Amino acid sequence: MKIFLTSALLLISAGVWAQDELGPQGPLVKMGVAPVVTVVQGKPATVPLSFRVSSGYHINSNKPKSEFLIPTVLKVEATTDIVIGKTTYPEGQDMSFAFAPDEKLNVYTGDFNVDVLVRPLHSVQAGKYVVRGTLKYQACDNAACYPPKQLPISFDVKIAKAAPAARQNPAQSPHAHQ
Repeated sequence: MKIFLTSALLLISAGVWAQDELGPQGPLVKMGVAPVVTVVQGKPATVPLSFRVSSGYHINSNKPKSEFLIPTVLKVEATTDIVIGKTTYPEGQDMSFAFAPDEKLNVYTGDFNVDVLVRPLHSVQAGKYVVRGTLKYQACDNAACYPPKQLPISFDVKIAKAAPAARQNPAQSPHAHQ
């Protein structure tokens, strides 16, 4: 009986790991619609990205409390004309779960935002550009953690021309009127 029970538990836990990571309504982490941010050539701007973790699940924060936990990381692919700057993550919530009741884990649940700093080069042509990347995360429920996943992300950045620089008359001497 004990061998049968152990075998049954192994099959159940293997089934949990083999499942496609879908919650009751679809993927466990979804990206919201990103606003189109207008950025002036050569100037930085922040693009706010919103994400939602399905109810009943959590993902590790960007700074989990243990080196053995996989952090949530947004990787944005660099384009030739737009420099990707600092990515700012929210603080996670410290929570404890049935699988580790004496340990508080730093996690994201529900809705959270990640901000990405973008700066188009002075030479970039005005227009709309698509920026792509991935959100790497590990989702867990109250009983188990699932294999890490990568959620493809994309957002649009509209580049506006910079105002022409104020012209100075180099032929006029600053001392001409003294």
